[in-house]
Amino acid sequence: MRLSLRRHNLALATPLQTSFGTIASREIVTVRLADEDGLEGLGEAAPLEPYDGVSIERTIRALRSHQEAIDALDRARKSPVGAPVEHARSDAARLLEACRQADPLPQALAAIDMALWDRAGRREGRPVCELIADRPQHTVTVNATIAATDRAAAAAEAAAAAQAGFPCVKVKVGLGDDAGRVAAVRAALGPRVALRLDANGARSVEQAVRAIDALAPAGLELVEEPTHGLEGVRAVREQVAVRIAIDETAAQPGALGAGVADAVCLKISRCGGISSLLAAAALVRASGAEVYLASTLDGPLGIAAAVHAAAALCSRGPVAPCGLATLQMFDGLGDPLPVRDGAIAVPGGPGLGVEAR
Repeated sequence: MRLSLRRHNLALATPLQTSFGTIASREIVTVRLADEDGLEGLGEAAPLEPYDGVSIERTIRALRSHQEAIDALDRARKSPVGAPVEHARSDAARLLEACRQADPLPQALAAIDMALWDRAGRREGRPVCELIADRPQHTVTVNATIAATDRAAAAAEAAAAAQAGFPCVKVKVGLGDDAGRVAAVRAALGPRVALRLDANGARSVEQAVRAIDALAPAGLELVEEPTHGLEGVRAVREQVAVRIAIDETAAQPGALGAGVADAVCLKISRCGGISSLLAAAALVRASGAEVYLASTLDGPLGIAAAVHAAAALCSRGPVAPCGLATLQMFDGLGDPLPVRDGAIAVPGGPGLGVEAR
């Protein structure tokens, strides 16, 4: 088994402003995992340091460790010395565990896991979602993200999203004129489109409660990450009438089953791949919370992986609109997973169904 890496940059057409900084571009590492017969699987590592604290250099170091672990696994399998049966067990689960032992960084493991699923789907001639669930959904409902920070531009983006058939839009808050932008967006959307807010943990508990109470008359589907930390989120939820979701806080130990929120946002990169995300979703649902997926401005492979995972999860229970309609935000990338009527069609080709860019 051979692992190769390619580092590349994706520029946003318009920089995205968030409470943790402005994002103008994304560095991504594409991995190719090929066996002796030349069958490949593709994956993607997409850390976002201002958001998750993980640098591209740290991720590449982890992937280099994974390369060494995979090489060692191959040498052991081919060696005539030792336990032949054990050496023959160079399957996907064993390979992924070897990488985890070498370096457990989730953003790097996500790339390996994606590549293994992609390779398995290509080998079987089936989409990844069909390897996970018997009856996956054919489409995944998604939300639009309003990037503008002034009222007029935000309203224009919201009107365009409603016209395009999005059932839900998300507005970043904690950036200044929240009340004006949220009111303008709601007026542009009309009453039928759900409105989701994302504070990225920018506020204290007291600030979050006051802000949610002030913005609630706009009619909110939920507020994502109103503050950071399990206890803080629990305190906010106890004091407001609006549904609360966790995103960054979901990375904390014990968060997925803690029951501190009405919904949990899961991400392929943060979870460490499709396999770990599916396990995380089962834990969240067992706690009584709702699940939805999003990306941290991932590339095409990361979005495709999340779409397949969401399609499989939809067959087992409701999934709220997912934050996966982000590929069109990149300059010159094209969009292999376009949104039509507020949903992304699951790629029908074998594996992840998209190629590296």
